[in-house]
Amino acid sequence: MQTVVLKFGGSSLADNEKIKQVVNKIIEYKKDKKLVVVVSAQGNTTTNLTKEALDLVKVPNDREMDTLLSVGEQISASKLSILLNDYGYKAISLTGWQAGIVTNEMYQNAKIKQINIGRIKKELNENKIVIVTGFQGVDENGNITTLGRGGSDTTAVSIAAALNADKCYIFSDVDGVYTADPKLIKNAKKLSKISYEEMNEIADSGAKVLHNRCIKIGNEFDCNIIAAGTFTNDKGTKICREIEKPGVKGIVKNSNVVLFELKKDKTIEKQEPYKIYNTLLKHNIIVDKFKCNGKITFNIENSQINKVEKIMNEYFKDYKITKIKVTKIAIIGYGITGDNKILIEVMKILNEHRLEISSIDLTKSKIEITVKKIDNIVINKLHEALIK
Repeated sequence: MQTVVLKFGGSSLADNEKIKQVVNKIIEYKKDKKLVVVVSAQGNTTTNLTKEALDLVKVPNDREMDTLLSVGEQISASKLSILLNDYGYKAISLTGWQAGIVTNEMYQNAKIKQINIGRIKKELNENKIVIVTGFQGVDENGNITTLGRGGSDTTAVSIAAALNADKCYIFSDVDGVYTADPKLIKNAKKLSKISYEEMNEIADSGAKVLHNRCIKIGNEFDCNIIAAGTFTNDKGTKICREIEKPGVKGIVKNSNVVLFELKKDKTIEKQEPYKIYNTLLKHNIIVDKFKCNGKITFNIENSQINKVEKIMNEYFKDYKITKIKVTKIAIIGYGITGDNKILIEVMKILNEHRLEISSIDLTKSKIEITVKKIDNIVINKLHEALIK
């Protein structure tokens, strides 16, 4: 009997009517399969809970935030189980810790260390549909942890790997992986398949299609991942090891980035950048493009601004902080940085629009450009010129 994992995102579970549609989809897949369903919190639940906490304090305690945010997925899981049981299907909801998901102690961005799948297997062998809360687990001290925004994808793929499942479907309100955000780019094209490497670059660049860590796990265990739409019957996009052909596969715009500049009146001592970087790491702040050249600069996500300011005010009061909103444009495709024509075309378009470039970074599969400001017209022109 096949084992299949289905994951449903928050937009797919936004209200009770959508939950009924999801239940019908689960029933379609059940038939003669062993089925594990992983769920996110309904709609904007996680965002709203975060806002409520921030209304109370500027920088909430990370451990207590994980305890708070974990409730959203429990609501989704229990609602699905209630409805499935009412329809005559045996179903059981399990929290992350009941499902045996053990993580490290990095609150707000924990990583799965292991999954003790005994409980899941037991329920599957009793022909139950097992519904697992995504995004969460428990550390070795029994504390609730969360995996970061989008972490339900990682829960699903990790369970699929642990069970050696035949397929892992990641369902959302978008029916696959597109060459760009279809809400921004009218001519964005859906890909039938994309390699793990290219998909990982897309996720790392800030696209909300799949959680970046789920791609790494999928690649390691060669999981059969399909990104598809909840409310369509389209085939979706397969994520696999095969690289279909060289060339640009996607363009990602990420405006949720802030450039921090740290200056002081006197010379920055050699050891100070190390101290700042290590202090941020100890507080679970992962920065991007950390540089020291007369001043210290680095990029962070918008959501981390309050935390970083608190750290700087507590440990490094003699620095003057400047915050600048920036945007990253990532152009992704295997081998593209070896093609000068692509780089020349990109620079031509950016120059035509007189964009102020902060940095250009290249990997084997990505051209990443940080700019002070950009509009969607430029993204459309890049897409039109580079996506064939």
